[in-house]
Amino acid sequence: MPKLSLYNRDGKQVDEIEVQASLFGAPFKQGALHQTAVSQAARRRQGTASSKDRSEVRGSGSKPWPQKGTGRARHGSVKSPIWVGGGATFGPHPRDFSNKVPKKMRRVALKSALSDKVKEGKLIIVDDYAVDTPQTKKVASLLNKLNVTGGALIATDQPDLNLIKGARNLPRVKTILARQLNALDVLTYNYLVMSKAALQQVEEVFGG
Repeated sequence: MPKLSLYNRDGKQVDEIEVQASLFGAPFKQGALHQTAVSQAARRRQGTASSKDRSEVRGSGSKPWPQKGTGRARHGSVKSPIWVGGGATFGPHPRDFSNKVPKKMRRVALKSALSDKVKEGKLIIVDDYAVDTPQTKKVASLLNKLNVTGGALIATDQPDLNLIKGARNLPRVKTILARQLNALDVLTYNYLVMSKAALQQVEEVFGG
């Protein structure tokens, strides 16, 4: 079984812990990882962009002036797309971008992402965060002591309001519950930081 270093809040290694090989030592499946990441990114799109075509624009439906005799170009409606304030041609309309992939593929993708973080040395296990006040500087100090740069995904076993409030003002830092880990978030952030309790929860939920 693979072993990972366990750090304290001061960034010092205090122990080594064994982790599940099926979860943190899985083979890299690029196809499953790509399809899952694309699917999850698509499901996060709101799909609410909307425009009006000529049938939806408010205005008269009558011909603005006679076809002939005025010397001006012929027009049939002020709602035409070539008029200012007219309808849009092939404009966006609300739609659903979701693209589902099988549950087994999502699991394989997550295992690939976690295993890749282990190979790169960018999975950091901390014995306990213990942020007693919701201060950004305390979370930033914790990450600095752990030598975390370029963004981090912080996983917890339970909602920690002090940690959440302290991390939300930091750029490229996100907090997430361990049971909600997904391949897209793991890929998006440079480091994955987990508490020891969060690691146990990940193994319980996604292991096997």
